[in-house]
Amino acid sequence: MSNSRAADVAAIQAVLVDSYKAWEAGDADGMVADYTADATAIMPGSLRDSREVIRQNMALAFEGPLRGSSTCNKQLGIRFVGRDGAIVISRSAILFPGETEVPDDVRQVNATWVFEKRDGQWLIAAYHNSPVLAPAQ
Repeated sequence: MSNSRAADVAAIQAVLVDSYKAWEAGDADGMVADYTADATAIMPGSLRDSREVIRQNMALAFEGPLRGSSTCNKQLGIRFVGRDGAIVISRSAILFPGETEVPDDVRQVNATWVFEKRDGQWLIAAYHNSPVLAPAQ
């Protein structure tokens, strides 16, 4: 990896860490601070089609069912698409108050993050997740 890519990887990881910290703080504004205005978030059954819609949905969730929650995240891979694009694959789970370990259930998701570098800053342009399914027996 070239030095410029190493710096890009570090910048992207910093964006993700900031987003995770904002989630833990219940801060919807902070969570979307590094999203593009036209960002999309797709989760099973929903499409959130702008940074503002994502922010509004997260604010409601932090006031209700996600109050006091945090996330456990593991980056599985990162690849660059041209000079100004990157795709991050991760596995995540929501931890509710009192939980210290990731439950082995449908709260675990595989996620795809699409990053775009605009004016020298890496921003989240799209997010998608899908539940991790138990292996077929």
